[in-house]
Amino acid sequence: CHLIHYLRLSHHLIVLNYLICTFDKLKDVSSEDIKITDAVFDGVEVRVFEPPAKGDESLKRSVVYIHGGGWALASARTSLYNNLCRIMAESLNAVVVSVEYRLVPEVCFPEQYHDALRATKHFLQPDVLAEYSVDPSRIAISGDSAGGNLAAAVCQQLSKEEDLPVRPKLQALIYPVLQAFDFNTPSYQQNMNMPVLPRYVMINYWIDYFNGNYDLAHELLVNNHTALNVGRALSFRARLNWTSLLPPSFKKNYQPVVQTTGTAAIVEQLPALLDVRAVPLLADDATLARQPRTYVLTCENDVLRDDGAMYAKRLERAGVPVTLDHFHDCFHGCMIFTVWPTDFSAGVQTRNSYIKWLDENL
Repeated sequence: CHLIHYLRLSHHLIVLNYLICTFDKLKDVSSEDIKITDAVFDGVEVRVFEPPAKGDESLKRSVVYIHGGGWALASARTSLYNNLCRIMAESLNAVVVSVEYRLVPEVCFPEQYHDALRATKHFLQPDVLAEYSVDPSRIAISGDSAGGNLAAAVCQQLSKEEDLPVRPKLQALIYPVLQAFDFNTPSYQQNMNMPVLPRYVMINYWIDYFNGNYDLAHELLVNNHTALNVGRALSFRARLNWTSLLPPSFKKNYQPVVQTTGTAAIVEQLPALLDVRAVPLLADDATLARQPRTYVLTCENDVLRDDGAMYAKRLERAGVPVTLDHFHDCFHGCMIFTVWPTDFSAGVQTRNSYIKWLDENL
């Protein structure tokens, strides 16, 4: 069983790496007026996209962007994300900071989180913002997939730091992965074999992120790690009860998978399963109430759809202004596929909606 999981994940990663490398040879598509520089923010590499200065303004808006890839793939420097950030910088006339956090297997949790947090806090220093001519009151933290996970975790931590001189105005999360508590939400059941991100691949991304063993994959798949006899999980159950957090159109006719007797040792082996820095959906209500205005983009054909929808609902209940932007015909990862030969209408549609929200709210 372990070998089968390993071979399947290895094949998936090989295919994704091939696609990323292929796309990386494609020509950038946005304006050459955007200045691109590589820098190091508190030991973390970043790529900065700066639009040309205009005579009638002194300070610009800004977005800190954290790329996806299961904490293991992609880069701020690959063509896919280079194109996205250039288009964002151009469309919004904003300084975009793309974080080049370290990846699995070089590092595992919590290092990706620490990289994203350190780079963001460095950028939020008043003197650094001044260097890039950024308005400190108009900064967004954003990311897609695993990058959305890191963006949400960074925002939560920033909200707890009382002496922070500058705070983000917005957070924008694109099909974020936010929980490893329940791998049988309606979207996980509905899309378990959906291409790009099948359920077994997402589970194995989590295992790799936590430096765990693939032998645990089946136990996670059937929710043995959060069974009713796993004491450490009980206090978190209400925070992601999808039966009360999801709309009927998401719940459909799916039923919860809750084991009466499971394996408490899994949480002992992988304590990060219940660490809010890794699973932001487990945050308490007081933390959620401190979050900035939020945008969450979800796709129907995505195992992570319900992660984003549940987070949006919990934030809304905590009093945070939230926009849940749901796309019925789209799939996980689609927003970065906007360049030939994968210039999908789903990618253009989601990207335009995301940028429009940022433009109107930032």
